Parts: sequence; C-alpha cells; structure tokens
Amino acid sequence: MGQDEIDRRILRQLQRDCDISLDTLSAQVGLSRNACWRRMRQMQDDGLIQKRVALLDAKALGLSLTVFIQIRAEKHTPDWSAAFARATRAIPEISGVYRMSGDLDYLIRAHVEDMAGYDRLYQKMISKISMADVSASFVMEDIKNTTELPL
Repeated sequence: MGQDEIDRRILRQLQRDCDISLDTLSAQVGLSRNACWRRMRQMQDDGLIQKRVALLDAKALGLSLTVFIQIRAEKHTPDWSAAFARATRAIPEISGVYRMSGDLDYLIRAHVEDMAGYDRLYQKMISKISMADVSASFVMEDIKNTTELPL
C-alpha cells in the first residue's frame, strides 16, 4: 500500500486509541479535520483499516486462563480443513486459529475461566471434529500482548 508518513501517524494513533476525537487526531498528525477524515475514510475503503473495536480485559471478565492449543490434523483433506475451520469459528472461547508450517498443523489461542473451563473447551472441540493429536500450553505471564502493528 502507498501510505505516507501522515497516514502512518494516523494509523499509529488509531491503533493506540480508535476512540480519539477527529479534532484531536487531526491536530496530532498536523492535518485539517476534513483532510484527516478523508484519509481515514480512504484507508477504510482500501481495507487497510478493517474495523474499530474495544479491547476487553479477559481477567476482569473471569477469563483468567489463556491457552495455546497445538493441533495435528487427523486428515489433510479440504473437507477436514473446512470442517475444522467451521468448528473452531463456532466456539466463542477461541480467539485465534492459525494454520502453521512445521511439526504441528494448527495453533489455537483461547481464553477460559480455569482448568475446568479448558476441559469443557477440549470436550467441545473433540465432539465437533476428529484430531490426530491435541496438546496445550498455558500462559503463566503476559509479557507483551498488543494488537499494534509496527508502522
């Protein structure tokens, strides 16, 4: 994409706080309110800005355990992959699913209340899709957890 330094400043600010007022944002990036709005609109139309969301505190919501689940596929077929994608998209505790290279096929990030919550998630997953192997690693400390992309 052909962003200039002003676009990158807009994006940096929006990544930190998408609720910032247009007046404040335009002052921070050195543009008029209308010029800033036009650039933001263009970046949305181009798909560079996909959506604006609120980031919630998982622990405050009772989801104190973050788990990364490593999956080995039972089959390497388009049908199995499509069924796996449908099943994982339908489970609200799962916040990320990634098809991987290397030893494992998929990596899942999920947020649950506790170990019993993980077991419920595991039972839900195995009831929806057959997998060759499932293993889990539990986050003990968040050292860095951001949604900001380097610009």
